[in-house]
Amino acid sequence: MTVTTLPASHGAAPGRGRLARVVLGPEREPRWARPALWGVLGLAFALYAWALSGMANEYYSAAILSGTKSWKAFFFGALDSGSFITVDKPPFALWVMGLSARIFGFGTWSMLLPQAVAGVVTVALAHSAVRRSLPPERPGAAHAAALLSAVVMTLTPITVAINRDNNPDTILVLLLVAAAWLALEAIRRGGPRALLLCALLVGLGFNTKMLQAYLVVPALALAYVTCAAAPFPRRLGHLLAAGAVLVASSAWWMVIVDLWPTSSRPYVGGSTDNSVWDLVIGYNGLGRIFGRGFGGSGRGGGASFGGESGAGRLFNDTMAGQISWLLPFCALALLLAAATWRTLGTRAVAGEDRSSVSALGERGGLRVNRAAWLVWGGWLAVHHVVFSFSSGTFHPYYSTAMAPAVAAVTGMGAVLMWRAYRRSAWWWVLPLAVAATGAWSFVVLRRTPEFVPWLAWAVAAAGVAAVAGLVGARLARGRAAKAEAGAGGAAAARVAAVAVVAALLAGLAGPAAYAVTPLRSPINGTNPTAGPSSGSGFGAGFGAMRGGPGADGGTRAMEAPPGQAGQARSGPGGGVSSALIAYLEQNQGTATWLVAVGSARQAAPIILETGEPVIAMGGFTGRDPALTVQGLKELVASGRLKYVMADDARGGPGRGDSEVTDWVRATCAAVDGQDGLYLCAP
Repeated sequence: MTVTTLPASHGAAPGRGRLARVVLGPEREPRWARPALWGVLGLAFALYAWALSGMANEYYSAAILSGTKSWKAFFFGALDSGSFITVDKPPFALWVMGLSARIFGFGTWSMLLPQAVAGVVTVALAHSAVRRSLPPERPGAAHAAALLSAVVMTLTPITVAINRDNNPDTILVLLLVAAAWLALEAIRRGGPRALLLCALLVGLGFNTKMLQAYLVVPALALAYVTCAAAPFPRRLGHLLAAGAVLVASSAWWMVIVDLWPTSSRPYVGGSTDNSVWDLVIGYNGLGRIFGRGFGGSGRGGGASFGGESGAGRLFNDTMAGQISWLLPFCALALLLAAATWRTLGTRAVAGEDRSSVSALGERGGLRVNRAAWLVWGGWLAVHHVVFSFSSGTFHPYYSTAMAPAVAAVTGMGAVLMWRAYRRSAWWWVLPLAVAATGAWSFVVLRRTPEFVPWLAWAVAAAGVAAVAGLVGARLARGRAAKAEAGAGGAAAARVAAVAVVAALLAGLAGPAAYAVTPLRSPINGTNPTAGPSSGSGFGAGFGAMRGGPGADGGTRAMEAPPGQAGQARSGPGGGVSSALIAYLEQNQGTATWLVAVGSARQAAPIILETGEPVIAMGGFTGRDPALTVQGLKELVASGRLKYVMADDARGGPGRGDSEVTDWVRATCAAVDGQDGLYLCAP
């Protein structure tokens, strides 16, 4: 008898085409997984890009505009196109937005759309990292954890607010999440290539916001040295190589700037000695953690928009609604993962016995799953400690860096708790986590009872129903198992499913309500937040910053903290009248700079209104020693500067330097009809 062998594809249903795989996912994935992901990404884009308007943070907007007019200003991240002084951050995020502005022309959308897209890509990367970290034998659980992580990341209120702004934190978070993705891939494969790329991205993060990028390094290094699929000596070698890449990718811009002759480059904004190194260890680095005066910078903190430092900072009236909603759930998830560490991941396959654990580990599932807990748990723990106890300047939007870890731990923790609920003596952790999350959401919502008044009570009702359902279903399932009653077990499963839906509503309703508020507010401010006013504002003394009780939050312009009054913008041109600006434009002549003012707070609006370079003599805070009397004399003598606002020449409150003001008033001629303006041209 002759047997004819047909090709494997003969008679089989044709596989999905490329477009179908992109839209619907591979056939091995659950049918709901890819459409649900696209839905979440669409929601993220809507939240981050809907009704973008205004100039957001005018300090960075002015630098972006200046970078479109001068490649020198672009490279150094200068505030003005004349390259007198840089912004007080490295320029990588400005480069991203600046390239878009150069290609499409400077404007709100060319500047802010890259931020929104970066936020969406971050959500997609977080989803992928969580999905690939769970054992693939049960793809439904992996995709469920990843989808929940993506939803949490999308709906984190402070992330929505900052992704609609032009602060560098959006790009920083994208780089760090991509680095975490690569670190987990390196652990899976045991090779150095992905780890070196991971180090490269963290270095680019350093060139976005300096030392804050390094907060993820301990978690990534610990996960790799503990879990990578390579012999231990080789892991250490890989980490040393990655360290070298990290140093090189972090330091290259700093080295170039600090070696560049100071006479032909802008002053390094935020520094005391015109060096990037001083910025790293002072104002923009360790000074943020240890407070004013650390490292001899004389600056670096004191003003905290996020409330007093301490263990309760992230739960205070200012911060709670921005990032804390799911922190109780995350804490219990991490404790459960630690308690079940020896068996973590071994129950991913139904009926798996202990003899197969080694094989599972060799395939990478157990190893990568543990590594993911170390990466995201370590990320969350380090950020929580640093943000809670730092004594320097702290803005609420810094906490957006915690969002990826909160999202990942929530997604992985939900799956871990569900398995424990169904199969082990740890079943009570899930009801407890739901109860704690619902209770905390109720507390946060009741702090502003005028904001959607019914929502707190709806969350409380959903939380109680979820806990009752989970506990009741578990007890009923146990009784049904003893009685061998299949119908009872099926009923208990349906009750548990309904309880899970109620738990999701209890946990996500609060942050979702806060997340939509930025869409109703103009984008204009240096301190974006989401949600309603807490009534007490940013802690003691900051109550006026967020409007009256019940006011929508969104992305708002924030007043200066005590001791820096008068630096906030008021009116066109940062307090400079339109008539004065018109006078300056008519009489600028061949001068490089339109005018010199005291700080970037005054300079940025003028730059945006006129497109002309303006000198910010004292940098962002008005305290930078960027311009001396001798320097001013040289600018005037060379014809590059004609006008100085003498009222601003002191450089802002607290600088204590009146030499420039005294020289201007003694040497220059007051302009008739233009209060505070002096003509210093020879």
